[in-house]
Amino acid sequence: MIKALAAHSRLRTRCLAVAGTMGVVLTLLGGCATPQQDQHAPDMVTPSDETDARRRARIRLELAGSYFEEGKTEIALDELKQVIVIDPTLPDAYNLRGLVFMRLGDNRQAEVSFRHALSLSPRDANVHHNYGWMQCQQSRYPEASRSFEQALANPMYNGRSKTLMALGLCQARAGQLPEAEKNLGRSYELDAGNPVTGYNLARILFQRGEYPRAQFYIRRLNNSELANAETLWLGIKVEQRMNDSEAMGQLSDALRKRYPQSKERGSLDRRAFDE
Repeated sequence: MIKALAAHSRLRTRCLAVAGTMGVVLTLLGGCATPQQDQHAPDMVTPSDETDARRRARIRLELAGSYFEEGKTEIALDELKQVIVIDPTLPDAYNLRGLVFMRLGDNRQAEVSFRHALSLSPRDANVHHNYGWMQCQQSRYPEASRSFEQALANPMYNGRSKTLMALGLCQARAGQLPEAEKNLGRSYELDAGNPVTGYNLARILFQRGEYPRAQFYIRRLNNSELANAETLWLGIKVEQRMNDSEAMGQLSDALRKRYPQSKERGSLDRRAFDE
C-alpha cells in the first residue's frame, strides 16, 4: 500500500516542461505540477477507493515512468502496454504514452494517446499542457494556445508558471511578440527563478528595443550561477545598446574565459552585435 501511494503521488506530477537551451529552440523534459480532481465530481477519489487493478496499474505505471526518465523509451512503452491491459481507464497511462511517442518522433500516436487521455479526464491540465506543447512543436499555434488556455482554465491547477512559459515560448515562435512578452511576464511573476523564462523574456524585450527592461532581466540571470554562454552574449548585446562599456567589458571577459570555444565567443570576437 505504501508503494502504491508513493506511485500515485509521483505519477500525478508527470507533465511536459520546456527547458534545455535558454533560447526558444527547446528539448523536452519530464516534470510538471499536479492536476486536481474535477471540481464537478461529487467526492474526491482517494487511494482507499481504488480497485486492486487500479493500484496494480499505478505501481506498474511508476515503473514505466522510471524507465522513461532514464531514457529507456522502448522498455517504458512495453510497460505501458501492460498497464493498459491491467486498467484501460487510467488517464495517466495514456498521458505518459503520449510523451513516449513524442520522444520516439511518432506524433500521430502521441496525438491519439493525448486525445484518449482527455476523453477519460477532460479537465486534466497536465494532458492539455503536454498536448499543447506537441501542437506547438508542429507549428499548430492556434491549437496549441487553446490547449494551454484549457490547462490554465482549471482553477485547481498549480503548474501555471510552466504552462504560461510554454504558451509564451510558443507565441514567440509564432512571431506574436507582444502576447509572448505578456505570458512570459506572468510566468516570471509566479517563478522568477526559472532561467528559461528570464532569458526568453529578456530576449523578446531586446528584440522589441526595450533595452532597459531587457537589462533588468538579463542582469539578474547573469548575476546567478545559471548564467551560460547564451545569457552572457545576450547581456553583452543589451549593455552595448545601453552604452555601458564597463558592464559590457565584464561580461565579455566572462564569456571569453568560461566559454572560449562557444559560438557566442566567435560572435563577440566579430563584434556581431546585430546578428
